[in-house]
Amino acid sequence: MRARKFAHAHILPDAEAVTTRRTGLRERKKQVTREALREAALRLALERGPDNVRVDDIAEAAGVSPRTYNNYFSSREEAIVAAISAERESRVAAAVAALPAGARLADGVIDAIVEQYTAPGEPGRDTLLLITTSPALRNAFLNATAAIERPLADAINDRLDETDPYTARVLAASVAAAVHVALERWLQPATTSPTAGDLVVPAGSLPDLLRTALAPLTPALDAAEKRPPRDEQHR
Repeated sequence: MRARKFAHAHILPDAEAVTTRRTGLRERKKQVTREALREAALRLALERGPDNVRVDDIAEAAGVSPRTYNNYFSSREEAIVAAISAERESRVAAAVAALPAGARLADGVIDAIVEQYTAPGEPGRDTLLLITTSPALRNAFLNATAAIERPLADAINDRLDETDPYTARVLAASVAAAVHVALERWLQPATTSPTAGDLVVPAGSLPDLLRTALAPLTPALDAAEKRPPRDEQHR
């Protein structure tokens, strides 16, 4: 009887390890598929123009079925924009999660947003032209800011050690909305010429626009972190 119990005790950890490995492999496979789809979508859009790219074309280029494609993206625009953003929201959340103890949350959030949205190659010249000349892609690019909310909320919640489920969600949603406003201001149709049509010319400095849009959220982030306002700190 003891021998059976001893053997059984060793089977459970092995089974758990196998399950963990299988889950890890499955997630890695999904990530590889997602990357292949979004890279194929952007490549084809740059080569042919977004209006000349079909979902079937993207799926074929990535080596998967259209049905598999639909498990990852709901439209060609979403896939193209996913390649442009390249999981930017996860990098923003990781930067906030990595803030050292004592660092100001408001500063960390704003710096992370500005850094990830204005890093070299974000987006490249050809990709930016692709976005600015396609209303559908432009809308998808702006709407992608909503993806910031969930991972950023988790990072803020962990940093605040909050039990209230709403504080971090509201703050993260506000950050996403501010980024949307800044990008919308940056990517606005030109109206100086009646022949301009829907031409978009990026206006102003994107880092400055982002910081300006995010600045009103500083008091709320400070309050959640229970920090006194800046002017009180310098009295």
